[in-house]
Amino acid sequence: MSGATPRAVVVDDSHFMRTMLSDMLENGGVNVVGTAADGAEAVDTVLEHEPDVVTMDLQMPDVDGLEAVERIMAERPTPILMLSAHTADGADVTFEALEKGAVDFFTKPGGEVSTRMSSKEDQLVRKVKAVAGADVSGGRSSTSATTTTTTSTRSAGSTATSDDYLEDATVLIASSTGGPTVVERVVGSLPRDADFRILIVQHMPDAFTGRFADRLDAASEYDVREAGDGDRIGGGDALVAPGGKHLVVAGAGGGRLRTKLTEDPPEHGVRPAADVTMRSAAETIDGPLVGVVLTGMGADGAEGVRAIKDAGGHVIAQDEASSAVFGMPKRAIELGSVDDVLPDDEIPDAILDAIRLEVNA
Repeated sequence: MSGATPRAVVVDDSHFMRTMLSDMLENGGVNVVGTAADGAEAVDTVLEHEPDVVTMDLQMPDVDGLEAVERIMAERPTPILMLSAHTADGADVTFEALEKGAVDFFTKPGGEVSTRMSSKEDQLVRKVKAVAGADVSGGRSSTSATTTTTTSTRSAGSTATSDDYLEDATVLIASSTGGPTVVERVVGSLPRDADFRILIVQHMPDAFTGRFADRLDAASEYDVREAGDGDRIGGGDALVAPGGKHLVVAGAGGGRLRTKLTEDPPEHGVRPAADVTMRSAAETIDGPLVGVVLTGMGADGAEGVRAIKDAGGHVIAQDEASSAVFGMPKRAIELGSVDDVLPDDEIPDAILDAIRLEVNA
């Protein structure tokens, strides 16, 4: 970012929305250096002003937000925050934008837009400032100098089977800003033979977590679904915490986990919170535990992985070079609970190593 005050370009086909967003950002300490009414104008404005961050509407005439994201990332890579409708269809298009290089998204409220947007001003400003600090240079390292443990036992493309791994292993993944595509790559790289039980907490609104689970299900060998109250999962299953509810591990036995959903107060300003899921897992599960903290702003997950570590589990954090926002992993590292600090593409093998039987190490 070019200075202490982030410089932003606001893109929306509604003049009213452009003005309101600009005012909200300016009030929150963000310098709006330009606005645009469609995707083509957005690309020109970004090239002219070279901002630190762009807020991008999805639905616009002529050149829409998706195409604008693609052009900006090709011509002048810039952190982009998508403004999405709070609908299932909006979720699908938003995930496409993330695939094309956008860092994160913020949902536009329905109803009395001006009133509801104003109530979300602080959240929007925090998101914009976090996204402005994201690394979208494309030069993220595939190796890390900050790895804290030796990983010589990794063997990409190995022919390991379920007999090579400890039984009833549970993997818990925490992620926020910049995380959906990383979670998809990590879960998509885990072999079904490892027979994990996987719990995923990605900070995301309720209209999006179901679609996110569907995407993970399609991208991986695991059976992934959005968690429901009272769900039970065994090896080969994965649950995504639904937006607006905490996912709690309520019981474990016979190779299966029993979960419940709560509407207890948010932690770190978020619900679901990974700390809630991880603490309950550490308290309830006797089998092997692996906690993973991926890119994201804030401190969620740090206390959770400390509980996992205290329970004898293994903890992995994404490194700064490959993180869009190095907030959550940094906090976990600072608490001294992390065994491995790794780029995202090495995390799947590290998970496998953590539960690989010693005779095969």
